[in-house]
Amino acid sequence: MPEITVNRRSLLLAGLGAAGAGLLAACADGPKPPPLVEPSATAVAQTEAKRTATGRERPVTVTATADTVDLGGGTTARTWTYGALPGTAIRTTAGDTLVATLNNNLPVPTSLHWHGLALRNDMDGVPPVTMRPVGAGGSFTYRFVTDRPGTYWFHPHVGLQLDRGLYAPLIVEDPREPLAYDEEWVVVLDDWLDGVTGTPDQALAELRKGMGGGASRGGHDMSGMSGHGMGGMDGMDGTGGAGGTGGGPAPSAPAPSFMLMGATSDLLGGDAGDVAYPHHLVNGRTAGDPEVYRSAPGRRVRLRIVNAGGDTAYRLALGGHRLTVTHTDGFPVRHEEVDALLVGMGERYDVLVTLGDGVFPLTALAEGKNAAGRALVRTAAGGEAPAAAYRPAELDGRILAAADLRAADEVRLPAREPDRTHRIELTGGMARYDWALDGRPFDMANPTARPFLVAAGERVRLEFVNRTAMWHPMHLHGHTFSLGEGGPRKDTAIVLPGRTVTCDFDADNPGRWMTHCHNAYHGEAGMMGLVAYRA
Repeated sequence: MPEITVNRRSLLLAGLGAAGAGLLAACADGPKPPPLVEPSATAVAQTEAKRTATGRERPVTVTATADTVDLGGGTTARTWTYGALPGTAIRTTAGDTLVATLNNNLPVPTSLHWHGLALRNDMDGVPPVTMRPVGAGGSFTYRFVTDRPGTYWFHPHVGLQLDRGLYAPLIVEDPREPLAYDEEWVVVLDDWLDGVTGTPDQALAELRKGMGGGASRGGHDMSGMSGHGMGGMDGMDGTGGAGGTGGGPAPSAPAPSFMLMGATSDLLGGDAGDVAYPHHLVNGRTAGDPEVYRSAPGRRVRLRIVNAGGDTAYRLALGGHRLTVTHTDGFPVRHEEVDALLVGMGERYDVLVTLGDGVFPLTALAEGKNAAGRALVRTAAGGEAPAAAYRPAELDGRILAAADLRAADEVRLPAREPDRTHRIELTGGMARYDWALDGRPFDMANPTARPFLVAAGERVRLEFVNRTAMWHPMHLHGHTFSLGEGGPRKDTAIVLPGRTVTCDFDADNPGRWMTHCHNAYHGEAGMMGLVAYRA
């Protein structure tokens, strides 16, 4: 008989001493969860040993450091990077063991999370859930088999560090690549404020103040959406001010407003975003001074597209061309020809395109935000580039979302009734900035308090029920799921307001795995949970 898990609301224990809080917690929350698989458990190592491995090692070093980046057009920003913006892509071949040493030259602890990979739990890089953070001046070596080809990426899982410049692609190449193409172009999209209008921490501090009871935003009444604030991990992320590296405004300057008002999108079901970004980047460059990809007419190019943004979905199109979608989140799909893609934070798409003759804009429209990033594709020696504000007609053509795709036959999740279903409500709103799961913000100080329990070998169904007035890109660590029956295999899925998205996966990777909104600010406010295996 399938198990249906219904999550109960609990009392907020605030302002109590540690002993009193512990006593009341025991009464309010009922029995403690059963023993859980530890990240260092034998079962984790045994699962890793079963992965298909070549025996080859791919050693790399990643250094997180304070940096000044050139965004183009004379705009520079003081931020944190992995030595470049985006960081240099790591490439392995499926089955290789990645041996990645993180050197932390930041003034605060950090980590590396390998987004999208089904890897061993103790290498997932989520302090304090799977590891201790890598302290300032310290180092840590991640070691795991990269057995699934595809387009992935890596970033910290500490506070709001992702919304600085700490991200880079991870490409796992297929030794038996079935696609035919001449060239490859990795395209990383990002929304940017760090070192320009302030820091991500300053933005969150303003957002946490909320909009006041009954305030409306983007046409949606936000009153009555209650929840509880969350302490978060700001101390680990670092803050702005004189000691920060974000390059916030001078004390005498008027404080910028980070809160975005009136951003709406039909594609996103209404409210498009929380945060006002001064720039939208394609491969680290602004629209006015873009990266130029040079090729020749008739060349077939594979684009590997990553949305590394904190708060922005992008509608992506290449002027004068149609795109053939081949993969999403690393897994192949039945090929679909489209004019444009909608890419949420954390999502990846692979597409093929045969280039025409001329100069073409690759435009990343910040969905609902009246702004865009872009790069240029140049296949001709002459010809002028279109103006930065030019909007390709393809942006208004056939626009693909993940739900429009079907999994390729070789990766389709076999049909099976779920053994366990977790119905997870997405709750909160802008009025109090109280984003959460099931009305309870996640507590990183006590991450195993209310896990979504699973057992090895089960078919698990996550039903994300969006009770809010905003869309949420929900991400699951350590697994890929089927997006609906026969849908694409993904690790990140857009859940529109008022909608329910069903995600089925096989519990075949023991450990403790986060599931959370990949809007960096929603996640940090508390829209996170823990999927944990019973020991």
